[in-house]
Amino acid sequence: MDAKSLRFRLEYLFFMAMVFALNCLPVRAAVRLADAVAWFLHKVVPKKLTRYDVAADNIRTAFGDALTEQQVDSIVHGMWQHLARMVVEVMQLQRRFRLYNCSEVLEFRQREECVQAMISGRPILFLGGHFGNWEVSVNTFGYFGFPMGVVARDLDNPWLHKWFLKFRESTGNSLISKQGASTELVQAMEAGRNVSLLCDQDAGRRGVFVDFFGKPASTYKSIALLALQHDALVVLGGAYRLPDDCQHNSRWRQFNLTTEAVIDSRDYQDADAVPQLTQAFTAALESLIRRAPEQYFWVHRRWKTPPREKKSKEQQQAA
Repeated sequence: MDAKSLRFRLEYLFFMAMVFALNCLPVRAAVRLADAVAWFLHKVVPKKLTRYDVAADNIRTAFGDALTEQQVDSIVHGMWQHLARMVVEVMQLQRRFRLYNCSEVLEFRQREECVQAMISGRPILFLGGHFGNWEVSVNTFGYFGFPMGVVARDLDNPWLHKWFLKFRESTGNSLISKQGASTELVQAMEAGRNVSLLCDQDAGRRGVFVDFFGKPASTYKSIALLALQHDALVVLGGAYRLPDDCQHNSRWRQFNLTTEAVIDSRDYQDADAVPQLTQAFTAALESLIRRAPEQYFWVHRRWKTPPREKKSKEQQQAA
């Protein structure tokens, strides 16, 4: 056994031990543990290791002078608290979240709009971002009998990859590897299937630049192109955690499963359809994030690629 295989096995054993331990804990104890981990990451671990400056700069970019430095710091702390709680929620999800208790775990905002889209007979692109608990969103639609192909990156550790593959497909969904996803996505859309993917990843120079919190952000054109070419509906939503009284009772956490926007690709048919459609779902994601900004992964470099500066006529002539 080589060193890499040994490391993968040890990582998997540690992960499974953590899954077992967390599933043995009651809700309040698990939440307190997650909050303690978040406090440690925010207050003890050097900021350079947690990329504090990246997160804080992104928050300032998004909200400008509307926030004080104390509020920026609070959002960063809330981000780590959210991510730590999300780890707990994912590991306890199969034990605590079932079809029969959906109404206790979820509030479904704009449910009718989403249901009408799902029964329209047209393929649907379910879009989300690095926001809220996306595993809850995906599992919920599987439980409701509307499975989808979920685009995700393969994990480097094959043991962990198998665990998450089984977890994500446990409610009827299927995993589409991000590597080579284009072919599978086209096949899924041609077959009239629904697919789910993130829409807030930097697309580099080849992307289309649209406003995200008032600043140009490179976004993949393929999402809009898929919707336009396959006459699809675009549903932008997510599941964000609601304030709860978990410290006073033993019920599991509750989420707002939100349909922020249902966008019809048929409304975008002119020469600027791709940037217009991309802007529409990006604006919807921004609106969703504003509901709970501490539940967005601000360490993610959304504005990594700056737009090219347009040359003036004088500069073009000089060139």
